[in-house]
Amino acid sequence: MKYLTAAASCAALLANSLPATAQQAQSQTPPPPVCETDPAFKAWSFWEGDWSVTGRTNGTFQGTNKITVVEQGCAFREEWTSANGGTGQSLNYYNPISKKWRQVWVSAGAGGYLIDFEGNIEDGSMKLLGEIFYYAQGTRFPFRGTWTHNEDGTVRQFFEQYNPETDEWAVWFDGLYARPEQTD
Repeated sequence: MKYLTAAASCAALLANSLPATAQQAQSQTPPPPVCETDPAFKAWSFWEGDWSVTGRTNGTFQGTNKITVVEQGCAFREEWTSANGGTGQSLNYYNPISKKWRQVWVSAGAGGYLIDFEGNIEDGSMKLLGEIFYYAQGTRFPFRGTWTHNEDGTVRQFFEQYNPETDEWAVWFDGLYARPEQTD
């Protein structure tokens, strides 16, 4: 009987303390996610938003790109649509352990390809190095990309693929990103 009374007393104490604990939990605002406060997660923020993309050398319309912040600032998603209707997407994030940015890009276009590269801001530009893998051919090559934020608010995206036969880097894409209001 003593044990039953002690158990009932504990239950009553616990029940009486729950509302106070719940009130305390509600009144304490959790801190913002580290991604929203750590400046390293903002290093590539110049690329966020909606873009109209043209070829940098000839000015022809290449497509549109939408860069959206996701997961409370911990990553951003890229959604590309080319002028001929092709698409691709990437997930981009800063890894606080390696202290590097990483992009993983996937596209079903041209038989499908995957780009996986990482890097950081160097000399004012985001520079990533890794590989491109072509699904249909089963081939892969070293690949690098550079995003440069220009003074007028545009962004240059410059991609190169290594050619082992010539031992040279060849231009894969050279585009100029402008806000839609900049192109009107």
